[in-house]
Amino acid sequence: MKTIGLLGGMSWESTSNYYKAINQGIKASLGGFHSAKICLFSVNFAEIESLQHQGNWQQTAEILSNAAKSVEAGGADCLLICTNTMHKVAEEVQRAISIPLLHIADATASTLLLDGVRTVGLLGTQFTMSQDFYKGRLAEHHGIDVIVPNETQQKMIHHIIYSELCLGEIKESSRNQYLEIIDDLYQQGAQAVILGCTEIALLLQQQDTQVPLYDTTQIHAASAVKFALHK
Repeated sequence: MKTIGLLGGMSWESTSNYYKAINQGIKASLGGFHSAKICLFSVNFAEIESLQHQGNWQQTAEILSNAAKSVEAGGADCLLICTNTMHKVAEEVQRAISIPLLHIADATASTLLLDGVRTVGLLGTQFTMSQDFYKGRLAEHHGIDVIVPNETQQKMIHHIIYSELCLGEIKESSRNQYLEIIDDLYQQGAQAVILGCTEIALLLQQQDTQVPLYDTTQIHAASAVKFALHK
């Protein structure tokens, strides 16, 4: 079994779901007392969040690149950045290490294409929804058309992520607002919706809507399990 490297803490709420999902995946595959070999570096999200909203992505890249080097030095055979938004600096992080970075958008795209989904809605932070580093990768690398909420909806989604979900607060009113946006994306032609922020799965589950949802935390974790067990 290979060792999975995790770059987490963004937020720790969602990183805990990565840890659980990866270990559940290893146990489901190998049975018995088997669990995952994991090397985790968890950053202080307050520092990252401040830099994000300042637009200082270069410094976030430096922080994550240094953390990634520590994960590699700890014996990891691959690296996962346990957040969608910080894949904005994925290329910089990959250049800092020699082990492969398993990109969350690539893992998600593979799952979408296997299910025949070619047009998808995207929920996430406003950084993820409005900028091209994520939706552009889906389109250019995988041929998937991406529909995003309008600007007003994006601001609301973003606010709920940072003021509630990253703090572990789950509100029924926020769930209902998200569900309205999901229905709107479906009406615009989305075959499914990506939960493109690892915290959103704390708020929404598939039973909440008939529109197919793709939980990037679970998909990314599954890709790590596959990597760890591949001979």
